Amino acid sequence: MSALLEIEDLAVDFVQEGRVSTRAVRGVSLELSAGEALGVVGETGCGKTVTGLSILRMLPASARASGRIVFDGRDVLELPERELRDLRGSRISMVFQSPGTSFNPVFPLGRQLQHVAERHLGLGRKESARLVAERLREVELPDPERTMRLYPHELSGGMLQRAMIAMAILCRPSLLIADEPTTALDVTLAEQILRLLRSLQREHGFAVFFISHDLDLVGDFCDRVAVLYAGRIVESGHASELLAHPHHPYTRALLDALPRRAHPGSALAAVPGSVPTALEEPPGCAFGPRCPRAAAECTVAPPPLVPVAPGRDVACYRWDAS
Repeated sequence: MSALLEIEDLAVDFVQEGRVSTRAVRGVSLELSAGEALGVVGETGCGKTVTGLSILRMLPASARASGRIVFDGRDVLELPERELRDLRGSRISMVFQSPGTSFNPVFPLGRQLQHVAERHLGLGRKESARLVAERLREVELPDPERTMRLYPHELSGGMLQRAMIAMAILCRPSLLIADEPTTALDVTLAEQILRLLRSLQREHGFAVFFISHDLDLVGDFCDRVAVLYAGRIVESGHASELLAHPHHPYTRALLDALPRRAHPGSALAAVPGSVPTALEEPPGCAFGPRCPRAAAECTVAPPPLVPVAPGRDVACYRWDAS
């Protein structure tokens, strides 16, 4: 099966005063098939969101992206601006982690969603209103007609996230990018939102690029997982296999830090240190200074991402050390 999305050797730098200040993404390559859910995980600062925003070319002006992002046979990084605007919100859409800051506060919610339908589907005002009400009903928002008249500040966080999902699926996209969609919600609401996303994906068959720092969520939702560290993929594979038998020390550390793994009354496990910045990165493996298995060979050059089993890649010189 040909991939719906192919990211090849993506690199994203941020430039200030003519110099590179941050290397956010460094040679990331990923594939995503139609209807598949890919989880992209890692700590804050590992390049997850920047990778997701690159797919829609929504990076700030200071960003410099290279490589290829091929969606449905076209390189997004080479598209003219007009074609890119046609793609956003129609074939590719995004659910942001902070819906409260993603809607315009001065327009009613329904009018904002209607604008998407009118822009991409060519619908008139009455037809777009009917479609928006249908989508709000689909994401289980009560009384859609009344909800459409409300302003964003009049909705709860959970309702706003459902409205953002309704906007994202309005035009039946082929790819949905979900950037930590449950971060601002409590546990109960988070589970409801994930259950809703799963149901919508099964019904409509869109692919999901699921960004998260929570391996439990990714394990429940995704078919495959890619673990990012300091802008590079350090491990990837089928979700069930990777989470049950992690090979990279960083993946193991993330799993060990899950609260459910702690014994009652004991301190939660933590990964010592922090993700290196562009100016701090060591010459060898970026995870080396935090890694309990680091050896002399790890300080020479960054380990390449290599296959260690069918469908399983790891970037570690000592992934099989006992």
